[in-house]
Amino acid sequence: MKFNNIKHVYFDLDHTLWDFDKNSSLTFDVIFKEENIEIEIQDFLNTYIPININYWARYRNNLVSKEMLRIGRLRDSFDALGIQISDEAIDNLSNRYISVLPDFNHLLQDTIEILEYLKPKYKLHIITNGFEEIQHNKMQNSQIADYFDTITTSEEAGVKKPHLEIFEKALQKSNAAPENSIMIGDSYEADIEGAKNAGLHALYFDYYGKLETLQVPQVQKLKDLRMYL
Repeated sequence: MKFNNIKHVYFDLDHTLWDFDKNSSLTFDVIFKEENIEIEIQDFLNTYIPININYWARYRNNLVSKEMLRIGRLRDSFDALGIQISDEAIDNLSNRYISVLPDFNHLLQDTIEILEYLKPKYKLHIITNGFEEIQHNKMQNSQIADYFDTITTSEEAGVKKPHLEIFEKALQKSNAAPENSIMIGDSYEADIEGAKNAGLHALYFDYYGKLETLQVPQVQKLKDLRMYL
């Protein structure tokens, strides 16, 4: 089933095109060595990842600030692991994480292939809840920035996905009509429900292989977007 009359394709960035999990793991490996924190990265990530996901969900809904997210996810992870670490070290790790993360540029499988396929046919855009100061660097360093006509971040829009205003901001920037636009992302709440509420079409990228029965088309591999676009 092909989507008809689509002119603008909006992508989420992290977990959709940019391999956040791999790049984040590599970042922690670097900064933990800098701080002489001796812990197996996978042991840390097993604790950190669900805590981080919870913080981001609360951040999307304005229940925690950006600063609370940056500090709290690390503090809670070390506390859960029973590792004593000073507030100063937590603050330094948080700053170094934001600084080092864009230096890694691994993309998810088929990212370049699908962007090359879509670019001649559509205007491509990014809508992301990621921090303003690093999302542009991620795209530049991974050499995908030139595929996109616009990048809309939550900090620029003043609200985060799934809130209506960020999609309206992105449509305005790209001079697009919602009925001619489609959103592709890995978060059903933020990307899919948010886009549909703003009048866009939506396609769910089942990055974690949840295989849920949903009311929108979904793919598990980026290259399978060709079935719809």
